[in-house]
Amino acid sequence: MSRRALEPRITLLAEKAAPEEAEESVAVASDQRREQRRPADGLVTVRFGEPQREMQGRLVDISTSGFRIAHDCRTLESGQTVEFSHPEAQGKARVVWNRIAGTGVESGLVLL
Repeated sequence: MSRRALEPRITLLAEKAAPEEAEESVAVASDQRREQRRPADGLVTVRFGEPQREMQGRLVDISTSGFRIAHDCRTLESGQTVEFSHPEAQGKARVVWNRIAGTGVESGLVLL
């Protein structure tokens, strides 16, 4: 059955639930991370590509397996392996996702 066909049922079930239960189920469905993230701040330096390029961004949040950065480099691609340094760690990471956010970019990276 397609997702489109299921949407009315999901809505109906959410309407039947108590408001606090509906809010909780939406939060759980939209955030399926395995690890807790915590806010973080600081300058991040990322080196990538051939020839090697360097960019700087701002640390947004962090978990035990990765971190999210805000920056303005639109040439950073999902799947790229990078070297990084920020106030809490340094090493190698892989870019998992990129999202255009206003005039900038946010990227999620997983530690290698």
